[in-house]
Amino acid sequence: MKSKVSVLKTSPESVVEDIGRAMKMADYESFMPKHIPTILKVNISWHYYYPACSTTPWQLDGVASRMIEDGYKDLIPAQNRTVVVDPKLGAVNNHLTSVLKKHGLDFIYLYETDVEWIKYEPKARMLVLDKVFKNGIEIPKILMGKNAFHLPTMKTHVFTTITGAMKNAFGGLLNENRHWTHGVIHETLVDLLKIQKEIHPGIFAVIDGTIAGEGAGPRAMIPHIKNYILASGDSVAIDAVSARMQGFDPLSIPFIRLAHESGLGCGDIREMEIVGEDINQIDFKFRTGDTFASRGQKAIYHVPLKPLERL
Repeated sequence: MKSKVSVLKTSPESVVEDIGRAMKMADYESFMPKHIPTILKVNISWHYYYPACSTTPWQLDGVASRMIEDGYKDLIPAQNRTVVVDPKLGAVNNHLTSVLKKHGLDFIYLYETDVEWIKYEPKARMLVLDKVFKNGIEIPKILMGKNAFHLPTMKTHVFTTITGAMKNAFGGLLNENRHWTHGVIHETLVDLLKIQKEIHPGIFAVIDGTIAGEGAGPRAMIPHIKNYILASGDSVAIDAVSARMQGFDPLSIPFIRLAHESGLGCGDIREMEIVGEDINQIDFKFRTGDTFASRGQKAIYHVPLKPLERL
């Protein structure tokens, strides 16, 4: 069966309902067993509101509303933190807490002391994670055995060209030392998808492209109003479609190509089923960029400053 990605044009008046429609068009219930709790993995890339940067309130509202109406009982919004982002402040400033209050849901912050992290030994062969984390790969125990529903936005990224469903796991499965993997970030995302497929009974994603970000993402971007919603149970396919819409050749992006070649999903637009909009007529002509900070990071991750990486 071909991987299916739904692409819908939306509007401010209909976006919450359209997110539910996109999920239905991509057969989300066939990917997400209803009797199993579901992690709603939001993305808070900055603790300030900035367009295209983080999971949007209408995105979270649309997903939660659709799932609750369809009979899903145990929804668990979750987010980790980085060394530069306060996710609790970000949840407030991005108006995610008000959405959760509406639906009677509460955040789980994966970095808090009451969240247990356990060593996990992947069954699949790792490309890099076992070498980066020589003392063992640790993941949050709470994620084990639960569905994973990813809520990224459509944007470019200084290290991965674009970021979407696959990279959204980066901020959930790995701890605060995950920046150690930036030198091998593409391989890391492939390893994380392998782990996800082992620990999650179901995986699905909705990418919010209502406002898309161009430039030195995930934060320093030029926002563009595009009004698109993407949905799929194939993380590789939805990222490939997002990349194509932004103006990139999906298979030229290493993490998409590696995942496609590893059989983890479909990265070739010609081999998938795209329902809704005709993406052949869509090209944002986005370009990536760098910030002063990202140039410094690349010098650390890819020489000449590699010895400083773990300081």
